[in-house]
Amino acid sequence: MASGIFALLDDIATLMDDVAMMSKVAGKKTAGLLGDDLAVNAEKASGFVSSRELPVLWAITKGSFLNKLIILPLAFLLSAFFPVAITVILVMGGLYLAYEGAEKIFEYFFPHSTKAEKPKLEKLTEEEVLSREKEKIKSAILTDFILSVEIVIIALTSVEGQDLLMKILVVTIIALIATVGVYGIVALIVRMDDYGLKLIELNRENSFSDKIGHFLVNALPKVIKSLTVIGTIALLLVSGGIFVHNIEFLHGLFESLPGILVEFVTGLVVGIIVLLIIKGSSKVWKSLKS
Repeated sequence: MASGIFALLDDIATLMDDVAMMSKVAGKKTAGLLGDDLAVNAEKASGFVSSRELPVLWAITKGSFLNKLIILPLAFLLSAFFPVAITVILVMGGLYLAYEGAEKIFEYFFPHSTKAEKPKLEKLTEEEVLSREKEKIKSAILTDFILSVEIVIIALTSVEGQDLLMKILVVTIIALIATVGVYGIVALIVRMDDYGLKLIELNRENSFSDKIGHFLVNALPKVIKSLTVIGTIALLLVSGGIFVHNIEFLHGLFESLPGILVEFVTGLVVGIIVLLIIKGSSKVWKSLKS
């Protein structure tokens, strides 16, 4: 009886060791998307009144957990019974990510004209504020859903060939990290200025805590901006990697060049093509309507 229990514990320990190793591999493959997820959500969760930042972030986090509960079972079912769909979804998601990256670069060089826009000074009612807040939360949850699909599928492809239990454990761990880890860091980022203000008020002027406080307050806008840049690069790298590794035509293409450069350029080129198609279709549709 005792030997049976020890054997079971040994099997569990071996399984956990394998899960930890495979989770590390899957984590490396999804790191780019996790970075983009962090950048996108830090941007989405900022811009609220200080007292509403954490409630809004908690609402988005709950939506993210719900997204994972929907995505994980579907991903496991498709992987077991219709594996071709995994590659198709992966490439389609890659097209979306490449488009998002190219659009951000386009908006940087050709920003929308804001000459006709004037700042609105009217005071919003509490209902209007809550309505706008709900819209931003819905938008953030939708973005999280798309990124979560890609994270789960990339994690799933990293454990291809493993048994079902291993797949479930590894992908579930990555999904939890994608929610708890990302939104935990986002919470720290969006509250950085509040922590800074508390440090400023803690001691006299020019004290050590005062300097740290001013640093945190001044650093927040720069952190958000840098995360946006990093997120854009991550979008193009991840999407390019998806195309290079899942489209046979691109296998082995430009072998003499560094892989990271090939993936970035591939993501950028595909993103520009998708962007041109969407903007061209939009113009044609508008001309037909008019």
